[in-house]
Amino acid sequence: MAELRRISHYIDGKRVDGGGGREAEVLNPSLGRAQALVPLASRAEVDDAIARAAKAQPGWAATNPQKRARVLMRFVDLVNQNADELARLLSIEHGKTVPDAHGDIQRGLEVIEFCIAAPHLVKGEYSQGAGTGIDVYSMRQPLGVVAGITPFNFPAMIPLWKLGPALACGNAFILKPSERDPSVPVRLAELLTEAGLPDGVLQVVHGDKEAVDAILENETVQAVGFVGSTPIAQYIYTEAARNGKRAQCFGGAKNHAIVMPDADLDQAADALVGAGFGSAGERCMAISVVVPVGEKTAEALVEKIAEKARELRVGHSHDSKADYGPLVTSEA
Repeated sequence: MAELRRISHYIDGKRVDGGGGREAEVLNPSLGRAQALVPLASRAEVDDAIARAAKAQPGWAATNPQKRARVLMRFVDLVNQNADELARLLSIEHGKTVPDAHGDIQRGLEVIEFCIAAPHLVKGEYSQGAGTGIDVYSMRQPLGVVAGITPFNFPAMIPLWKLGPALACGNAFILKPSERDPSVPVRLAELLTEAGLPDGVLQVVHGDKEAVDAILENETVQAVGFVGSTPIAQYIYTEAARNGKRAQCFGGAKNHAIVMPDADLDQAADALVGAGFGSAGERCMAISVVVPVGEKTAEALVEKIAEKARELRVGHSHDSKADYGPLVTSEA
């Protein structure tokens, strides 16, 4: 049996092997077997990465917003140049098809493109004569070191959503991606280094609950962003609050869709099938329950959905004709 490739942390602008002594398997969902090993960071490793980020952050914060924005501009260009490589790497670890993986990357880039406007977005305000002899001004300043804990279902989009605004505003960022599909976050970090981001400003640390708890309990980390299941969102929000950190936690978002009698049923059926089966059915907003209003609407909609579903082609993640790839794990 061939030796499994090893995925590294990304610390101070370079790949760093794990030293915590624990690893997890990264599956190839199309084959149902391990394709790589990812290190699970110890508390000491996480604390060290945070300390290094804290040293790098003041220099980045002192860099004017225009120069920070130019780094993001170069990064967008590099991601577009490497989009095919990133999409195939994402697809082989998550299981979504390559076109779906391109969408994952593109939706993340749209936030980075928004963040390029940082010189305007981070402006403060000034109010003259707010009171007798009183002028009032506000200014926006970086928090310092902040962190993102991101899920398996969008291994490019959600890390980009988190790190883009944080970096644009002058913070250092600790990214703890999902251990199920960790390669794309590391590759994105390499491209940010290539784009000119100073070493240490973005650290990628892989891990499980031990790494998460280390982030939540480290006094240097000022804020935490999370996307994932509702129970874990509640846990992270509680622990972040208990430790005096700002927290933004998005829990499970399975939704009900209501279809009214006057709806375009072809369009509705197409949207429902796409929501239920796109991204291997693992989108946060995959529609779980459809509520048609009226018996006639329900009967017609079921026929339309069945018709659309019959057109779906199931295949492996790199099947160019597949609409629906394998789930990320056998448990899923």
